[in-house]
Amino acid sequence: MAVKKAAGKKSQPASGAQKGSYGADDITVLEGLEAVRRRPGMYIGTTGIDGLHHLIWEIFDNSRDEAMGGFADDVEVALLPGNRIRVVDNGRGIPVDVHKKTKVSALETIMTTLHAGGKFGGEGYKFSGGLHGVGVSVVNALSTHVRAEVHREGASYVQEYRNGGKPVSKTKKIGTSKLKGTIITFDADPSIFPEIRYDWKTIVEHLRQQAYLVRGMRLTIIDAREYKGTLDDTKTFYLRDHMLDVPSMTFYFEGGLTSLVAFQNRHQKELHKKIFYIEREHDDVHVEVALQYVDDISARVSAFANNIYNPEGGTHITGFKTALTRSLNSYVKKANLKGVEEGFTGDDVLEGLTVVVSVKMEEIQFEGQTKAKLGSVEARGAVESVFSAAFVDFLEENPNEAKAIIMKAVLAMKARKAAKAAKDSVLRKGALEGMTLPGKLSDCQTKSAEEAEIFIVEGDSAGGSSKQGRDRRTQAILPLRGKILNVERARLDKMLANNEIKSLVIALGAAIGDTFDVTKLRYHKIIIATDADVDGAHIRTLLLTLFYRYFKPVVEGGYLYIAQPPLYKIKKGKQIDYAYTEDEKIGYAGDAAVEDADVDDVESEVDEAEETKKRTAKVSVQRYKGLGEMNPEELWETTMDPERRLLKQVTIEDVQEADRVFDTLMGTDVASRKAFIQAHAREATLDL
Repeated sequence: MAVKKAAGKKSQPASGAQKGSYGADDITVLEGLEAVRRRPGMYIGTTGIDGLHHLIWEIFDNSRDEAMGGFADDVEVALLPGNRIRVVDNGRGIPVDVHKKTKVSALETIMTTLHAGGKFGGEGYKFSGGLHGVGVSVVNALSTHVRAEVHREGASYVQEYRNGGKPVSKTKKIGTSKLKGTIITFDADPSIFPEIRYDWKTIVEHLRQQAYLVRGMRLTIIDAREYKGTLDDTKTFYLRDHMLDVPSMTFYFEGGLTSLVAFQNRHQKELHKKIFYIEREHDDVHVEVALQYVDDISARVSAFANNIYNPEGGTHITGFKTALTRSLNSYVKKANLKGVEEGFTGDDVLEGLTVVVSVKMEEIQFEGQTKAKLGSVEARGAVESVFSAAFVDFLEENPNEAKAIIMKAVLAMKARKAAKAAKDSVLRKGALEGMTLPGKLSDCQTKSAEEAEIFIVEGDSAGGSSKQGRDRRTQAILPLRGKILNVERARLDKMLANNEIKSLVIALGAAIGDTFDVTKLRYHKIIIATDADVDGAHIRTLLLTLFYRYFKPVVEGGYLYIAQPPLYKIKKGKQIDYAYTEDEKIGYAGDAAVEDADVDDVESEVDEAEETKKRTAKVSVQRYKGLGEMNPEELWETTMDPERRLLKQVTIEDVQEADRVFDTLMGTDVASRKAFIQAHAREATLDL
């Protein structure tokens, strides 16, 4: 509801309404796609970069659903000059005959009406991801120009839309055609999206994942944004054969989920060669599960419902976990194995597991608009039933694989018991000492977690300066001695034997791992402040690994930050400036200071004003390599003062990509880490 005020006039109630009343005249009805333009976040989550990419996913999902139903096997996504997006499939083609209710073509109905599509019943689709029927119409509403071209039943048809989904003309036949399929081209509206910048890596990662989920679908992605040649894309079906000099990738996986598991484990040491796989339908729910155990302590569980990724899992994952634990316990009981009489827990059997669970079903239900979590109750029973029967057979028919899996679970069970003893000891010690660490933690005075912050600093020297320079009321200091343990390679019991990690666990006051309770967190700003050198970067990476693996709710809640101390102190006469980048240093010090800027306390001459009488001022440039080199006043005004400091908030944009990066950088696979370093060597900032 919106109320407009005329300039210089007192607003009047609507006709027939009294002041303060609320009646029919106060209700605003938004026609057509106007609701989408008014509240785009309700439909695509955000108008930022994620929402922009969501437009591509919505159009692609329609093509994918055609392939998932067996009607298409060739999809192309192209990024064209001017940030135009073009998606092609060889499916059945959107119907173009006149719709009985809307009195316009089915194509126009689908393109301009919310909740209109072939996914609400009938024979259009058995399974689909775009169950709300809002995808293509939302894209149309949020674009300045959309062109829909359909090849169907020996003819080709086209209709164009502009300025938020308004048809330029009726659907018209433009010729005969031996092809079949649909081409959707759109330009995102810059008045809706502040920044129109498509990320090639994001698009490739998302679409590659989808290619694994639809066996036999050929998927081509083309980046033709910099294409300089002449090409009329309105007269060409697939562009790939005409654009040989632009970046492109093609995915085609016959193995489906087994190929995806193998890809996810490509940098891991597998414990058994054979990947378990089952595909079966139960009570109208199509179930697929593929899994393999590797020599790692983390679990990688990927969940999909109608090919939509569910980062928060859901009923299908609950069913899988229940069946996995029960199946392995049943197997060891039947085999009468010693040492496991009490049985495995769910955590024991998940350690080192890489699994993909995919279900497809009609009338699917998600918890929330984002589809992050599956809520359909039927999925749990279907997955549990299908997986249990197949996995028990797999264990009995493959004794070597079964032995490797059981030994992994036994090792995890022993580690769990040792970790529990170590964790109980640490937490008990923290409680007895009142959550303080004499000689290490200098706590703040406030008891309000919302205003309290803790700086994790490197070394006693930095600890001393930061303790003196801090605001004692709200800022706590925890100095670390040396480098903490690499937790990517260590179990919890070994971690808690490390004094630095133990100190951090007690200081945060919210336990660790599966018992971590973010509501008990004592500080709502946890700031990593390390030196600006190679050792500092390594310590920061070790801490990020620790938080990601064992304090993930801290990252997800937005409580973790990285301090940005200055690199240089520049003194020109009585004026003092701090530079956080090389460009800032040049801007403050001038060209004359550039040559010697990496040497502490270097004097050089700089022209102050060439256009007037020439005069010079002495410039002193000091390079900070560690926080310990700053005195308390400098540290406060550059790094700790909330009014002036620079902080980087640590967030998780892509959980699977984050897992992969931590595996690569901090895991045991040296070859993959070497390849990563070689690939990104030019991006590194060297401390010479």
